[in-house]
Amino acid sequence: MTADEISARLLYRDGLMLVVDKPAGLPVHRGPKGGESFEDSFKHLRFGLPRDPALAHRLDKDTSGCLVLGRHRKALEKLMKLFKQGRIAKTYWAVVQGGPAEDEGFIDLPLGRLDATRGWWMKVDPAGQPAQTRWRVLGRGGDFCWLELKPLTGRTHQLRVHCASQNFPIFADPIYGVAAPDQTLHLHARAISIPISANKPAVEVEACVPDHMKALLAASGWTPALDEAVLAARRAREAEQLRRADESASNPPEA
Repeated sequence: MTADEISARLLYRDGLMLVVDKPAGLPVHRGPKGGESFEDSFKHLRFGLPRDPALAHRLDKDTSGCLVLGRHRKALEKLMKLFKQGRIAKTYWAVVQGGPAEDEGFIDLPLGRLDATRGWWMKVDPAGQPAQTRWRVLGRGGDFCWLELKPLTGRTHQLRVHCASQNFPIFADPIYGVAAPDQTLHLHARAISIPISANKPAVEVEACVPDHMKALLAASGWTPALDEAVLAARRAREAEQLRRADESASNPPEA
């Protein structure tokens, strides 16, 4: 990914962290077999610092949306601690097959490894690690349903396994659902809330819907106006940041 391509995916930037919009189909870091990764492009996101930013958490290869990076060691340690403590709120959008009868619910099912030969594949396991997910129906359309998913824990493949366990697997999930030819997993990290500063409100960031999800989301009630509002809020935030920077430059502290 070129400098321009990854810069176009920058959703938020301050002195401590970056939030970028990860594309679906690209792993966040290089695996044992090599190949391109999203992390390869972080060198373009230094913005004057001596080292590349680093991952504060992970997203699956086929999941798109908000990905948080720490800009230096202390910031990264703080962000990773916030994730570990469950203080960073994550909101995902998914298109699932079928859908729940109710409009909202809570899944509390522990997860464990499927078996040693399946790498990171997971299963519901009473002896596994606690895993909890809140869900809410945002729209319904034919054989599909648009869900908001809020994981309260951060287990591997948690949302995918939890949805499949309730008989509404995420569309185009070849592991826990049904593979769909020429389709990509319909799971998107829509929003994230990061309480990075003790004396300031949490940083709220949203990522627009990826192209591959728009058709089924639209059939379930989504409209482009929802993303237009996200872009408008981002432009307003960036304008405010520029205004504050200009004020600081015009009013330097006295010696």
